[in-house]
Order: sequence, then structure tokens, then C-alpha cells
Amino acid sequence: MNDIRKNPTFRTQFHEMCAKVGVDPLASNKGFWAELLGIGDFYYELGVQIVDICLATRSHNGGLIDLQELRTLLSQRRKAARESVSEDDCIRAISKLKVLGSGFEVISVGKKKLVRSVPTELNKDHNEILELAQAQGYVTVEEAQRRLSWSSGRATDALETLLKEGLAMIDDGHRDGKRRYWFPCVASMSVATGAGG
Repeated sequence: MNDIRKNPTFRTQFHEMCAKVGVDPLASNKGFWAELLGIGDFYYELGVQIVDICLATRSHNGGLIDLQELRTLLSQRRKAARESVSEDDCIRAISKLKVLGSGFEVISVGKKKLVRSVPTELNKDHNEILELAQAQGYVTVEEAQRRLSWSSGRATDALETLLKEGLAMIDDGHRDGKRRYWFPCVASMSVATGAGG
């Protein structure tokens, strides 16, 4: 049975099979399938580790972390257990965390999936800014105006809201004098490492 805990492909197939027959194997930790396969414990442990990582990285990313970065941090933490974690596993564990009412959910921004661990509601403008930031890790008011055809007020309002929520950091140190709003949650790992340390 231990092979199941180490096999993300099997877990995905198992959940698809359960969905077809209308069974939720995680509805109860004492459920027959969860107990037989040890799946309830797997997602419980994974959920705890996800919460842990989200809290530990919150001061850096404001409570929004790229799903791939989360998986990298999880695999570093779980090396000893030698249990690989798929994207599907993370999404399932996070869906179980929703019952905590603390804002845990997976959101799509452009081609990326981000894990939100704060109860901040992001509207369409915020998502468009985050999508724009994916290219270089930051956005300026002028760039938002030009690329999104927004007024200066709309761009400033969206950027300042994201800043207040802790999702952005300010960089005023450029020769051009334009304020840059950096988004660690969507910047590629190399850009984020270079910018934020």
C-alpha cells in the first residue's frame, strides 16, 4: 500500500475513478478508501506543509505564491519521505484547506497558477496587472496605461491596492524616475532571486 503514497499518477487515477462513481474518498479521514490507501493522511500532511510554506513565504510574496514554486519548496521539504507531489495533489490538498475559511485557493493568472493564502479578493484589474507583471516581474503605471489602455487613475488605484495588500513591493531607484511595482509572486524564480535577494 505504501506505493500508493509514492505514486502521484495512481492518486490522480484513483480520484478520477471515485469521481465517476460519485464517491469522495476524502470526505472522512475514517473513510474505507482513505484508511485502506492511507490517502487521508497524505493530504492532511500535504495540507499542513502547504500552510507552513505559505505562511513562511508570505512576508516575501504577500500571500500569493506560484504553484510551481510551492511544489519545488514542498519537494525540498519532503525529500526524506521520497513522496513526489503532483500539481493535482497540491490542488486537492488546497481545496480541502478552503474549509478553514482563510482564503486558501488556486487562481489562474495568464498561464500561471497561483496559490492564494490570504482572504484578499482579486478583481479583474488586479489579475490583469499580475498577468502583465509576468513578463519582467514588475509593472509601472505608464506601462499599465499603455498596455491595458487604462487611465492613470485606474492603473494607480489597482497597483496601490496590490501594494497595500502586500502583493507588491516598490522600487523607486531607477534613473528614469518611474516607480516600479515588483510582484514576487509572478516573477520568474531567476528574476525574483535577482531582485529581492
